[in-house]
Amino acid sequence: MIREPVHSEDAVALHTFGFELHRQGRVTEAEAFYRRALHLEPDFVTAWMNLGLAHVELGSYDSAEECEREALRLDPDQPDAHNQLGMIHYKRGRLAEAENCFRSALRLDPAHANATLNLGSVRQVFDHPEEAEGLFRRAIALGVNAAHAHSNLALCLMEQVRPVEAEAMCREALRERPNYPEAKANLALALMMMGRLKEGWDYYETRWEVEGRNRPVPKLDTPRWTGQPLNGETVLLFAEQGFGDTLQFCRYAPMVAARGGRVVLVVPRALRRLLMTLDGVSVLLAEDDDTMPGFDYHCPLLSLPYAFGTELDTIPAAVPYLKADSHAWRPFLGSLPGLKVGLVWAGRSRTDQPHAVALDKRRSMHLFDMAALFDVPGVSFVSLQLGPPARQMRCLPEDVLLHDVSARIADWADTADLIAGLDLVIAVDTAVAHLAGALGKPVWMLNRYDSCWRWFVGREDTPWYPTMRIFRQKARNDWTGVIAEVHATLSAYASRAGAGG
Repeated sequence: MIREPVHSEDAVALHTFGFELHRQGRVTEAEAFYRRALHLEPDFVTAWMNLGLAHVELGSYDSAEECEREALRLDPDQPDAHNQLGMIHYKRGRLAEAENCFRSALRLDPAHANATLNLGSVRQVFDHPEEAEGLFRRAIALGVNAAHAHSNLALCLMEQVRPVEAEAMCREALRERPNYPEAKANLALALMMMGRLKEGWDYYETRWEVEGRNRPVPKLDTPRWTGQPLNGETVLLFAEQGFGDTLQFCRYAPMVAARGGRVVLVVPRALRRLLMTLDGVSVLLAEDDDTMPGFDYHCPLLSLPYAFGTELDTIPAAVPYLKADSHAWRPFLGSLPGLKVGLVWAGRSRTDQPHAVALDKRRSMHLFDMAALFDVPGVSFVSLQLGPPARQMRCLPEDVLLHDVSARIADWADTADLIAGLDLVIAVDTAVAHLAGALGKPVWMLNRYDSCWRWFVGREDTPWYPTMRIFRQKARNDWTGVIAEVHATLSAYASRAGAGG
């Protein structure tokens, strides 16, 4: 074991000791020794680079960037500094700058394994999965961290709808690093995409351990409920991901109550009024409520399928499990002729994580992509779109009529009431599609090529929502083909409705 330098004026020794502390995960202590080394030797390039890495791990990205830029000022031909500056840009969502840095590192050192891997990550986010796959495979051949690279490659293969190969890459990553949370979480997605739910739920429990992937694990003193029978004990259920996930998995709350438990459910405030219609819940709270009743067990909503051992043929699919007032919008909807169809064309951008932002772009379309639908006769269209994408309605041609009622929608209960009065909902893969399915309303879900695991592979239906039909992209980013298929189907649907059939 290395010992702290006796002579505090030896910059190299101070840096070496700091680096050893860094390797042990004692980053704050390491940072102090890097600074002491730089105080003695301000032109110590490696110390600047490692100080930058320490600041990244401490979440001080401004300071980290300053350190790497100073290293490059001292040595512009240092590939590691270019690579590390690229990683800082990547973490801050500056993807173009990150790509430039990784390419600079590779110009200086074409065999730089980490820069090759990192460039692959950027190209994947920029929606070039085939190119990213090649870079990940080259990085593995160059000797990069094999577990991390195989896990990245698995995610890239899933984006190309190759879950069997993705599973193999995840298992390879786990051979290299048996307890690697990211590889386990990615393996869960691959397994569930293929319909192997029971095994997938088990691996999916590691999602909490993946850095930056989910909310932090709540610090709760009670044990996790894992499906055991209850005798009046209180179980706290809580939302952990997006609105759509909450709407999909709240269906399990009545099942917990049926096991003999008293259910306390905590959800985002915007969902509270809607979820008051869910059976089996004794206490329903918003996440920002100040009071919390006592409870004996807890369980996040997306761990309930694991607790119940859900498989394809045991998915709880009785709908509706949420309720709405179909008369609330009758004065407005009654004035519209023909078939009444709600539209949603874009999801909500949920995070600044590059991969999540890229996914949101792939699952969303522009309103203009739906333009062909507006010439279907016998249909009145109502926008269910909220947020910034709703502004796209301002640019529609004057002869296109898409009713905007967003000013009257305060929360998800209002949206549910509106959906209840419609004949059909057409939506991309977003929370509104889940809501329509939970209400038992006919819903056509427009699905990206690299489908979310929950819609499985190649299916036009889903056991999660009996009233849902899925229209999938046949090629990456091909919304034109999807809309053409929807146009033909909607035309026939409206024609039958007009004929009373």
